[in-house]
Amino acid sequence: MNGSGTPGLKDAKLNAAISKVAVELKAAGSAGLVVSGSNDKNVQVIVNAINNALGANGSTIKWNQSSNYRQGIDSEMADLVAMMESGQVGTLMIYGANPVYTWNESDRFKNALKKVRVTVSFNEKMDETTELCEYVIPSHHYLESWGDAEPKSGVICFQQPTIYPLFKTRPFQTSLLRWSGSLQDYETYFREYWNGKLGGEDAFNKVLQDGVKEEASTTGGGGYGGGGLTEATTAITSKTTSGDEIVLYQKVSLGTGSQANNPWLQELPDPISKATWDNYAMISIKKAEELGIKLNNDYEYYPEKPVVEIAVGNKKIELPVLVIPGMNANTIAIAVGYGRNEAFGVASSGVGKNVYNLATYNGSTLDNYVTGAKVTNLHTKYKIAQPQKHNSYENRKEVVRETTLASFKAAPDVIPEWRKELEEAFYAHSRNDYRSNATLYPDPDTRMQEIRWGMTIDMNSCYGCGACVVACHAENNVPVVGKREVLRYHDMHWLRVDRYFVTNEENPDDLKTVVFQLMLCQHCDNAPCENVCPVAATNHSQEGINQMAYNRCIGTRYCANNCPYKVRRFNWADYTGADSFPNNRDQQLVGKLDSVVEQMNDDLTRMVLNPDVTVRSRGVMEKCSFCVQKIQLAKLDAKKENRMLVDGDAKTACQMACSADAIVFGNMHDPKSKVSMMHVENPKRSFKVIEQLHTLPNITYFAKLRNTNEMDPNWTEDNHPEKVHEGNVEEGHTVDTAGHSPVKPGGQTQDH
Repeated sequence: MNGSGTPGLKDAKLNAAISKVAVELKAAGSAGLVVSGSNDKNVQVIVNAINNALGANGSTIKWNQSSNYRQGIDSEMADLVAMMESGQVGTLMIYGANPVYTWNESDRFKNALKKVRVTVSFNEKMDETTELCEYVIPSHHYLESWGDAEPKSGVICFQQPTIYPLFKTRPFQTSLLRWSGSLQDYETYFREYWNGKLGGEDAFNKVLQDGVKEEASTTGGGGYGGGGLTEATTAITSKTTSGDEIVLYQKVSLGTGSQANNPWLQELPDPISKATWDNYAMISIKKAEELGIKLNNDYEYYPEKPVVEIAVGNKKIELPVLVIPGMNANTIAIAVGYGRNEAFGVASSGVGKNVYNLATYNGSTLDNYVTGAKVTNLHTKYKIAQPQKHNSYENRKEVVRETTLASFKAAPDVIPEWRKELEEAFYAHSRNDYRSNATLYPDPDTRMQEIRWGMTIDMNSCYGCGACVVACHAENNVPVVGKREVLRYHDMHWLRVDRYFVTNEENPDDLKTVVFQLMLCQHCDNAPCENVCPVAATNHSQEGINQMAYNRCIGTRYCANNCPYKVRRFNWADYTGADSFPNNRDQQLVGKLDSVVEQMNDDLTRMVLNPDVTVRSRGVMEKCSFCVQKIQLAKLDAKKENRMLVDGDAKTACQMACSADAIVFGNMHDPKSKVSMMHVENPKRSFKVIEQLHTLPNITYFAKLRNTNEMDPNWTEDNHPEKVHEGNVEEGHTVDTAGHSPVKPGGQTQDH
């Protein structure tokens, strides 16, 4: 930013990238902003200096409004442990923390805890720390609790219970009030405090109804002094490293591990590795070669993955490895949140390894990385459950459309021209009415009257978090099957997030992007599944929904075989306890199931089931229903209000959960609906998956554009449907004749 470059940086490509970013930041000026997730104070000092050089202070950075979350101070925790060791702590009360599990020196904390006379845990679950406390007084679950928060200065949020307490718990605040001599419970105290502060009960109820109250921030203004920049720069540049670097990270599903006993999260595939029910060491292609790991078809196809030993000082841990393109050669990434104690819960017990102890304390903060690690190939195997194995779309433009912004600007009509050629290639042989003539059914356009449900998915917005998958689980009573069944590809997710690496053909570590494509039932107007079902269990509604009548299904699975999108799920066992035949619960007959399947069927856990959706028994096929129960509810609400159904009344669970607004659902017969407008506003990017099959999907995708100036030669190549429908090598598929590595590219992307 100051024009001095990055001295000492030997990686020419990285140096060029840094220079390019610096130019763009300078051009942005005060509208620019640099943020860092590092816990290293020196890094944050340098980030502050960059923002000051941009002029961001007072523009994109507001000194009078502070962010109030993640306020823990590592040095104070270290001081507490030292005080406990020296006997200076007489009583220790713990709420919402689990240092025996998360602190890097957990053994030291355990020993120090023994020297504290009174130890009290208010934690809801019997976690690693709670097990060692003398008194356990569990607080309410957060959905049973009153509370308040100020996530940023001037923004007050209220929390109120959504359910009556299920167990004999009480708020930890009530305990503190009673022990301090007050006879009030926390709810009464909470109401009286805010009634007084807000000016009465009516004002309190107004904020409670709104959920949020914004007021002028009282935080004092700050400024940038520039102190410590030289020291911070010296501290970072003078670091010398040897061996490999271990980086600890939080998975998008499990986070810190506080919700590790939630089977929905354990069974959610990781966005990058696509693995479930385990943590592992993610390594680079170069590191795999150093360790003698053969990246052949066996590595990709079979669940058995190589196991390595990672040694950091006197600490050692054994983990399976997954090879990920684009990683730094000597960086190994491991997720925290695993390796929980048995008492914490059935779902988390015995799953993965705890690696929090690999973090290091630098005297002021915890570093979630450590250098000098040694990695050894143990030449043993461990099974990793991955619902998706193939890592490349291999330039199959019929499935995935993605390119660079520069290429799209240069040739914006690639997709429309392809569709036009597709029509000319097929329609000329069908009396110019291929849409209606190439189907056994009446013309789909005339089958639907006032309503035609459809969906758009913007691949440019989706970042693969998987919130839609979990929301679908919760809304539609999708069963959890456990690791054993996922290993057999019996996972039951109604929708999945397919992930594809886009890499350089010559250098698979030159990762261009990662493409996420949400895949669910396409609700085809010319659905291949419907005409092969011998009992009409799957059929088409007049509103464009591909329906499933569960009580008609006899489990032939013809529909799944005939579905080109592979989005139907079959109940190989009675995962939900819905079957009235006891033999279907006999694991000697149907195969052994993980204990988590039974956990999901106990009286307490079954309370999560949605009463509006039936549970399915063994031998039944199921798949996305466009949340038909929510559609019916929207219709009933409109009927009760004596009005027509309007756009936004009916929303699917996946749509509501998507924080990126990548999913839009609605009535495509309404020209003013958002889903219709998405088609109108994105004609150059819209495509259907394998639309040359003439399945006529009611889901439209918008192509992903990488925000780079790089030109993509594949964007305009082999864009001819007359080649596509012949079903030969000319489809644009890369043929693997040499048994290439699963992490080496074939054509545009990673080969198999």
